[in-house]
Amino acid sequence: MTDVTGASADVLHTLFRSDQGGHEQVVLCQDRATGLRAVIAIHSTALGPALGGTRFYPYASEAEAIADALNLSRGMSYKNAMAGLDHGGGKAVIMGDPETLKSEELLLAYGRFVDSLGGRYVTACDVGTYVADMDVVARSTRWATGRSPENGGAGDSSVLTAYGVFQGMRASARHLWGEASLSGRTVGVAGVGKVGHHLVNHLLEDGAEVVITDVRPESVQRILARNPQVTTVADTDVLIGLPGLDVYAPCALGGALNDDSVPRLTARIVCGAANNQLAHPGVEKDLADRQILYAPDYVVNAGGVIQVADELHGFDFDRCKAKAAKIYDTTLAIFARAKEDGIPPAAAADRIAEQRMAEARRS
Repeated sequence: MTDVTGASADVLHTLFRSDQGGHEQVVLCQDRATGLRAVIAIHSTALGPALGGTRFYPYASEAEAIADALNLSRGMSYKNAMAGLDHGGGKAVIMGDPETLKSEELLLAYGRFVDSLGGRYVTACDVGTYVADMDVVARSTRWATGRSPENGGAGDSSVLTAYGVFQGMRASARHLWGEASLSGRTVGVAGVGKVGHHLVNHLLEDGAEVVITDVRPESVQRILARNPQVTTVADTDVLIGLPGLDVYAPCALGGALNDDSVPRLTARIVCGAANNQLAHPGVEKDLADRQILYAPDYVVNAGGVIQVADELHGFDFDRCKAKAAKIYDTTLAIFARAKEDGIPPAAAADRIAEQRMAEARRS
């Protein structure tokens, strides 16, 4: 079923439904000359201009792309609020295979659409887009971050993302075991790519025993070449059921915490860099029922968005690192709120973020 515009009625229902929608603005962008078809979703500007990356992905349908943009932009509102940024949430998706469709002309056309919003939306990298792409987009709009240092940007944000996750893990250890250290603890890291390998370094420096797995053998070998004391296992299924595992750090794909994996988890803490770790609503309660402490992903992995936001003011690494270090305090505050309200930490984080956005709307 569609409305008179041809848009899916389900998508329009989602857009205007208060629990999943509530978006301020959704822009459909098309440039026939380059093949660009994009969606820019602005969920909230209560705290400031919407900030979120651009995902370039071969969606199965336009409706799927729009739904993804709506969900991702809403998530960015919560992430930016919990990171203490003066930014609302936004996200863009470009429909198509980046390996075949991406071109300089298409990225420039996309940048013009971003620019037409007059600063209501600030873009950055996401799945399928990279620093070099943002350099191109920035040629047609000033509202592009995640650029290379040669072009006035901060470059790769994985360093601060990993640092923030480590701070969240320290806070989790403090809450559960009374000491903000992973020394002597066994931490399993699933996914040791851009972010994961930096996280491994922090853990080893802190005295943790580290076990890793990755679908890419070259990523595992890179870790072992420098850190032969690290242990490896065949896959994530083995890792999550490992006897003696204290902390599980999902740092690859989303949906890692689901009806199949949660019952088999041996770790007492889950804290990782992957986005959208909870496969569906209710998983957070399943974790709490098993007395597994979950550090909400969008809180602990906010180091990257802290970095790209700082680019707008002239990037300063030390300033960004100081902001990312506060993820430790934020995570502790979430655990305290969860205990006070008798709810899982994921629900507590949502409440705190919603409170900050509501207060900003009233001011």
